Amino acid sequence: MAEGSSGRRRFSDKWGKHELDVLAVLSSAFPQWLTSRQIAQRVKAYADSYGELADQAAKAAFAKQFQRDRAKLAAMGIAIESRQPEYSSKSEGQDFASYRLQLGDEPRVRLRFEQEDLPILAAANYLARSMSISSRTSQESVERRSSRTTPRVPQTPAPGLGLDSIAPGLGTQTIPDALVKVIDSRRFAATVDVDGEHLNVAYADSDDLAMFVLEHPGASIVNPQEAVDAFHRRLTSAVTITLADTSEGDEGDTVVSPTISRQGDEGDAPQQQTSAHKNAAAFQTGSEVDRRLRLMLFLSAHLGEEFSLAELAERFIGPTRTPEETRRAVAAIHKDINTLTTVSDDGEMAGSQFFDIDWSLLDSEGIVSATNSLGLERLAGISQQYLSMLTASASYLAHAPLLPDRQRSQAESLYLRLRQHVRPGETPWLSLTGYELEPRSFSVVKQAIDTASLLDMEYTDGAGRTRRKLVAPAKIFVDEGVYYAAVWTDVAQAAPEDKIPLVSTDMTINRANGLPRIWQVLRIARIEHAELVTPTTSLQIPDVPVGELRKWSFDNGTAAVFITDHGGLPFISTLPGARVEKYGEGEKVHLTVSSDSWFVAFCISHARHIVSVAPQTLRTMIVARAQRELSVGQQDASAASDVD
Repeated sequence: MAEGSSGRRRFSDKWGKHELDVLAVLSSAFPQWLTSRQIAQRVKAYADSYGELADQAAKAAFAKQFQRDRAKLAAMGIAIESRQPEYSSKSEGQDFASYRLQLGDEPRVRLRFEQEDLPILAAANYLARSMSISSRTSQESVERRSSRTTPRVPQTPAPGLGLDSIAPGLGTQTIPDALVKVIDSRRFAATVDVDGEHLNVAYADSDDLAMFVLEHPGASIVNPQEAVDAFHRRLTSAVTITLADTSEGDEGDTVVSPTISRQGDEGDAPQQQTSAHKNAAAFQTGSEVDRRLRLMLFLSAHLGEEFSLAELAERFIGPTRTPEETRRAVAAIHKDINTLTTVSDDGEMAGSQFFDIDWSLLDSEGIVSATNSLGLERLAGISQQYLSMLTASASYLAHAPLLPDRQRSQAESLYLRLRQHVRPGETPWLSLTGYELEPRSFSVVKQAIDTASLLDMEYTDGAGRTRRKLVAPAKIFVDEGVYYAAVWTDVAQAAPEDKIPLVSTDMTINRANGLPRIWQVLRIARIEHAELVTPTTSLQIPDVPVGELRKWSFDNGTAAVFITDHGGLPFISTLPGARVEKYGEGEKVHLTVSSDSWFVAFCISHARHIVSVAPQTLRTMIVARAQRELSVGQQDASAASDVD
């Protein structure tokens, strides 16, 4: 028995494989239930430290360590269920609580993936796991109150480690940093009802969620209750917003929004992300024990098949660059095989003997062939629930601006294959705030920018008329929640002869800036059809800031002002073309608003920091919208209480 310097019992993990021992013991006993005492006696790592659990200190130490190991396995998709036997009272505690593997009522789904599928599958798995990991926290908080900052995603399944058993090498893939930043910055989630559809919406904070709800008229937050309460507080604050002073100071900083442009701005996505991100490789590969768990399930799913040590090393550790790295990787896999087939010295405890291995084949040719996996092949594959979330994630990645175009095409192909194995109506809807599905013509406009091509486009103008024009797209930016394309219209010198009739350059003076209307800014959603056109010569397009480009299209915009209670608020940095000046303890922000409804949603979402708004017309709209949302919420609460 191991003891610490204080004489108290401590857990001894000599080989770092006790989670594997727990899995071996429970798997070999399935479907029987094992009590805590039986588990402690059969798992060598526990028995060495706690013996027969003869005293309360040993029981408490065992209970603490076993729950840690149980949580570790559950986090990887291997759940251990518990029950209290009928003959035992709850007061008897850990001695008589019993446990077994939770395999579920449905068989696991086994699919075949090609090597080229793995990068996209890894990205989809990262998104699905992020949503699902938060889900378990939410479900556990029903039993014990957790911090308000605890990530939560209601009604989503736990992730399945079994995906590694049918997609070996998944853990060695690199997740794009941009995708990791976006997902990791949205640490919370809620179920939102939008037109009768329930969406799992991941968001950064309560302001972010409120903006999403208000930009979708008729939407309401279903759960969790903390999100509902936070939204209610913002509505209440919005009702008290006062009329702002509209006078301007002498100094101010202009906020510039990030864009996609021909000048090669950093990042593929048209929105700014500032949060720190986790190490994607570490999240995927995990520890040595994690690798052994994945290897164990892979071999369980391929009993009797032959795999070389070098092949397994590449799949579960990753590609190597030198012969020495290859040698170390092969040695690590060989050690993993030995660990997974170790029998305890006394022969009475299960140890981690998951397989029978053809040792002569391994020793002579370096080939692994496993049989007799203690029934662990039941864990290999994906649960139907997790497959549904994985399918939804692949679909979302194919249609949201999070991946490069080539990978998005691969995500679409993966989605089409996955959905064949999901029952109709069981693919959940999910969304990340700020990354809703792009307008239909987004990809072709972005491709024109990336390749310095012209664009032959048909679009709907503000009067509802369909027009056709040849232009050179220069920038894409998001303003007031809408995707815009800034296009250069003076393209006659680069237009092919048959396209010259489509060139139309407006030289009239723009009232907002006193310059010719050579630039045109239009909503991408209004582009009905577009084709790439190769220019006959390169164009020299001036690099104009987004704040200036907005003035070309905002002749009829509303000059608005809002005042905050203190300075340095991050949400102000998302406003392109805004001018910020110091105002007492806070800041005064001047901007031109194209969409009144967007500005109303913006002010309500950030009402805890916005104390005054001008002009009076916009303030009136804000108060009215907040009051209307409050009344709808009260009606829904009354209806719910009547049903109860």
